[in-house]
Amino acid sequence: MNIEDRNKKTVLVTGAYGFLGRYIAKAFGDSGFHVSGIGHGKWHEFEYSKWGIQSWYESTITVEALINLNKTFDIIVHCGGSGSVSFSYQNPYEDFQKTVQSTMSILEYIRLYSKSCHFIYASSPAVQGDLGDKKIVENDPSNPVSPYGFHKKAAEELCLSYNKSFDIKVSIIRYFSIYGIGLQKQLLWDACLKIKNSNTEVEFFGTGEETRDWIYVTDAASLVVKVIENQKDSLKIINGGTGIKTTVNDTLKLLVNLYNKNVSVKFNGFTKEGDPRFYHADTIKARELGWEPAMDLQVGLVNYVNFFKKLMND
Repeated sequence: MNIEDRNKKTVLVTGAYGFLGRYIAKAFGDSGFHVSGIGHGKWHEFEYSKWGIQSWYESTITVEALINLNKTFDIIVHCGGSGSVSFSYQNPYEDFQKTVQSTMSILEYIRLYSKSCHFIYASSPAVQGDLGDKKIVENDPSNPVSPYGFHKKAAEELCLSYNKSFDIKVSIIRYFSIYGIGLQKQLLWDACLKIKNSNTEVEFFGTGEETRDWIYVTDAASLVVKVIENQKDSLKIINGGTGIKTTVNDTLKLLVNLYNKNVSVKFNGFTKEGDPRFYHADTIKARELGWEPAMDLQVGLVNYVNFFKKLMND
């Protein structure tokens, strides 16, 4: 796809105000696409334009809201919705609305008004549940262990249904542990807060032997663009990871060293309900598209710690 083709392509990113959404918007904008964003968040033009977004619409994702944009889109990337296992336990109904209902609304909008649109859904390996300490392949069995995972699975099933019944072009990217500048939640954020506020010891859930497949947010965003550049099939399910597993213990020790604090890391042996023990992506399908992750974990964590310290004036 050359730059002239891209200039003709219109992209809508839902949840573009969020962490992943804004990086995906920027990746498309930098690649020459015309990008619009929709979701929750007060955003002025001088702010959203920095992320490659040319039009921003503050709205809940509904069929009516999409119709009222009065635009047609070649691509819709759905980054809106819940991104938290703990939130899904505390607010299962709202999590369902954010994850499943919003996906249904977009698919129905495409069916009725934009049949040629390519829909990309940002999903999670949580749909497959706890598969043990192995590389997770896209066609591995699905057995979610949290409301978050069940809702992601339901959203995926809707995508498959609309692809099969209405020939809607769908790509599903199951993102593993995304991190990077701007992330203010989850393990790395909580760990930096604990390290900052401690002079002796920091304690975390689990044993430390749990694994994560850390993918830097710019690499996560570039994968979406690569999927669009290779949009030959009407249906794709692709893992968004690096194929490299790192234990939680090793990750936290790296953070402590980078923070230059003399604190020790301790684990309490308890597992948070619904949290995965092992995340390790098989990335053959992603690499077959010509995509490669560019960010080394050590460098990515340096970037993250520097971001955190600057934010905290530390």
